[in-house]
Amino acid sequence: MVSEPNGPRPTLEAVAAHAGVSRATVSRVVNGGAGVRAAVQERVRQAVTELGYVPNSAARSLVTRRTGAIAVVIAEPETRVFSDPFFGRQLRGISRELSAADMQLLLLFVEHRADYDRIGRYLSAGHVDGALMFSLHRDDPLPGMAESAGLPTVYGGRPGWSGADRAPRPLYVDTDNRDGARQAVQHLLGRGRRRIGVITGPLDQTSALDRLDGYRDALGTAEPDPRLIADGGFTASGGERAMAELLDSAPDLDAVFACSDLMANGALRTLRARGRRVPDEVAIVGYDDLEPAAWADPPLTTVRQDVEEMGRVMARLLLRRLGPQKADDEDLAPVITEAKLVVRESG
Repeated sequence: MVSEPNGPRPTLEAVAAHAGVSRATVSRVVNGGAGVRAAVQERVRQAVTELGYVPNSAARSLVTRRTGAIAVVIAEPETRVFSDPFFGRQLRGISRELSAADMQLLLLFVEHRADYDRIGRYLSAGHVDGALMFSLHRDDPLPGMAESAGLPTVYGGRPGWSGADRAPRPLYVDTDNRDGARQAVQHLLGRGRRRIGVITGPLDQTSALDRLDGYRDALGTAEPDPRLIADGGFTASGGERAMAELLDSAPDLDAVFACSDLMANGALRTLRARGRRVPDEVAIVGYDDLEPAAWADPPLTTVRQDVEEMGRVMARLLLRRLGPQKADDEDLAPVITEAKLVVRESG
């Protein structure tokens, strides 16, 4: 028997009668409770399917004290998120993992400083079971808000916000940014390049700081020539501006490490406009190995990080914290994924 599309919704009692069990047993199976034999669970699930029963989300929330929703908070404006394939790839990994766990994804952006209050109120009001946060900046109040609300949270990127060293150990997923940058610059040095510039991201983000440190490591100096360093803001237009700044301040440079593929593509546009041949006169290496690397002319040598898998791992860690067999914080640890150089034609 299947319920009519426009008929009354099947009730928990109807499912119990159809399966030949008690209402309490159906409730335990539907809400993921323990203590029900596998054969009984299967009978209940079959009855749910046959009747087309859909749990009442409000009632279910009262029983489980769960909303079935996860907030994904990106501390960037909407225009930045939708113009950078990094975010799309990470969201794809998160979405697939949450969907497999029958959890809903709620996406929140930070357009203006005033948005922090709105997001803080939302996170503390019990609308979501946990949060995934990334692209955080040094002065970001979001981690403190999540901690004050007691909200289970996993972060994308090494903690670098104010107070991170005083808080309980944050759970996060990152790539080995420092080693990836080191590989990029060592590759350029191995190709005989000696005046190597770097286009950084915003230095109030740990990913940008770690990649700058990797650049310094490869050069063997803590204080490289400041004329060889420019901030591109992790955007294509910023990469264009930063490349122009480097050419003006150090016209003899023969290579550039751009700390994202978007910035590397912007840098390539400036080099073409200035009549500099790539890689003959100026070699260039990016970071990410996402779509912009394939679009580049010439194809971009870059550092690969598995962004989609990082999103999946973030979601998995959070789901482990949430249950049904809740993992203690001591059983969970931050995850650092591998960075690997991919050599193509640009450098």
